[in-house]
Amino acid sequence: MTYVTAKDGTEIYYKDWGSGPAVTFSHGWPLNADAWDGQLLFLAQNGFRVVAHDRRGHGRSGQASAGNDMDGYADDLAAVIEALDLNDVTLVGHSTGGGEVTRYIGRHGTGRVAKAVLISAVPPIMVQSPDNPEGLPLQVFDELRTNLFNDRSQFYQDLAQMFYGANRSGAKVSKGILDQFWLWSMQSGLKNAYESIKAFSETDFRADLAKFDVPTLVMHGEDDQIVPVKDSARKTAQLVANAQEIYYPGAPHGMTATLQDQINDDLLAFLRS
Repeated sequence: MTYVTAKDGTEIYYKDWGSGPAVTFSHGWPLNADAWDGQLLFLAQNGFRVVAHDRRGHGRSGQASAGNDMDGYADDLAAVIEALDLNDVTLVGHSTGGGEVTRYIGRHGTGRVAKAVLISAVPPIMVQSPDNPEGLPLQVFDELRTNLFNDRSQFYQDLAQMFYGANRSGAKVSKGILDQFWLWSMQSGLKNAYESIKAFSETDFRADLAKFDVPTLVMHGEDDQIVPVKDSARKTAQLVANAQEIYYPGAPHGMTATLQDQINDDLLAFLRS
């Protein structure tokens, strides 16, 4: 298995497929790099080098006690990019991974970056505050932490329903997609997953988004029950100069799986543009 050692000694697992222009993938909470396999294989078959890592505390990476915040996540992404000496790379992030990509640019700049893609991503900021009154109340995230701690296995099974929109009338989501969400989620450390809730919900990315100076694509499902589109993608697109936007009617948070072919085609078109 392939690993990069982060600056604090944490081992970060990554997969590296194909050859050509480099694209990195940062996954959502509380999953791992396998959640990107449908995109990784497709793009590797279409002339790209694709790199996806397991966030610290998730999947096959080390379950570090510290660094379970956006600065730590961004620095781990930087460690992977630098260890593999990737240049002119396109950074792709889903959900929490979109926050990771955003904080990477805010913290490390775009010297190695050609483009960025934010899919169902958490920026600019999720939690409600005096200067973000449209956000979700802190109580929502406190309940996530309580349910995660009390019975994480059942919590992940319940969360999968909303993640993929399986709780919507007429939804066609396979049992396999729901099962794999539970499997990947259970590979994350409880402390890591618990602390990541604060990272993805309370981090303010507005200053990071102001530093974007590369072509950026914002993609979001209009029926996202996890990260509501009006409080995330639509605001992000206003903060990133000349951002391209694609919105998917009726699509859920986990649309990289439920709309895999469409997402792949749109990603490929942006990468080739």
